[in-house]
Amino acid sequence: MSIYVGNVPFTAEKEDIQELFAYYGAVARVSLPLDRETGRKRGFAFVDMVNEVDEQSAIDDLQDVEWMGRAIRVRKAEPRGGGASDRPRRGERPTPTGERRASDDPENDGQG
Repeated sequence: MSIYVGNVPFTAEKEDIQELFAYYGAVARVSLPLDRETGRKRGFAFVDMVNEVDEQSAIDDLQDVEWMGRAIRVRKAEPRGGGASDRPRRGERPTPTGERRASDDPENDGQG
């Protein structure tokens, strides 16, 4: 399970987030995503903790807490994709039934 941390100050570093969550238990990983175009921090982070009970304690205690001048939002992270799997991907056109057409797939030349 991962923890989503929103409204993270742009001045925060991975080590700062690690230190904040280490109070609740062992932290396995901290991810602080960067914007692809600008290379700047995006204002959120993901934290993986070793113990699920520790993760829940951190979520319960840190929700809406002011940290480094900002009220952070802490919750269980949703699975990657967030339910977007039923929406067409960029460049795909759904049929009236919502299925992808083989001709819409650039790797499929219709012969197969």
